[in-house]
Amino acid sequence: MTTRRILMTSAIAAGTLALAGLGLSAPVMADELDTLKEEGVMRIAMSGAYPPFNFVSDSNAVVGFDPAIGTEINSRMGLETEVVTTAWDGIIGGLLAQKYDAIVGSMTITEERAEVVDFVGPYYTTRRAIFTKPGSGIASLEDLEDAKVGVTLGETHEEWAKDKGYSVRTYKGLPELLLELENGRVDAIVNDSIAAILALNENGYDYEMFDDPESEPFGAGIAIRKGNPELKAAMQEALDAMMEDGTYVEIAEEWIGEDIR
Repeated sequence: MTTRRILMTSAIAAGTLALAGLGLSAPVMADELDTLKEEGVMRIAMSGAYPPFNFVSDSNAVVGFDPAIGTEINSRMGLETEVVTTAWDGIIGGLLAQKYDAIVGSMTITEERAEVVDFVGPYYTTRRAIFTKPGSGIASLEDLEDAKVGVTLGETHEEWAKDKGYSVRTYKGLPELLLELENGRVDAIVNDSIAAILALNENGYDYEMFDDPESEPFGAGIAIRKGNPELKAAMQEALDAMMEDGTYVEIAEEWIGEDIR
């Protein structure tokens, strides 16, 4: 815990004690679900650079699995959807600053992130994989020690690669990663397996891959601000209903080609 967080926690605690001494209670923050229903729209954020999960189409619309899932959840809550694209490395900061209402952008659920946001889901499962060009000679984590490793800035894979001590180069999104690997400017890229495989195949790139043997499969969730149990419950209920009635599978097969729960 940083000094800043300690000071903030102490200040909140002191304020609560002061109110109690005056016979007053701390104000209760309203759940954001009521506000969203009044406004009739939810703003969902994503990078727009993670095909086929979210990307900008030829008609300049943000499309893919993520916006389709977010739109369906909102529709079941009686809400319209506004999609916001933003840089991945600052996407949680934007949520906390209320620039949008949720992140529906294939965000891995981690303990660290769960300290500052709440998660709905998971809404799909994938795992970490390493991708190289054929004939690279890279076939294990040990082989990465002398390699140039490409990752997306702000993703969990960046932290993992740096913790491993690899020579890391960061990029804005998956399309850039693929180009850097194809053009030989990095020796390997690290990414969620499903998205990278689909994008590599879509582009017709030759590649080799292996899974990270040290990591378990992980879930992607929808991030919302903390302190909104009613919103979280309503979104989870909508997601669960989608998975039960077949709508989720229809969306997954359209964009991914298979059920990825």
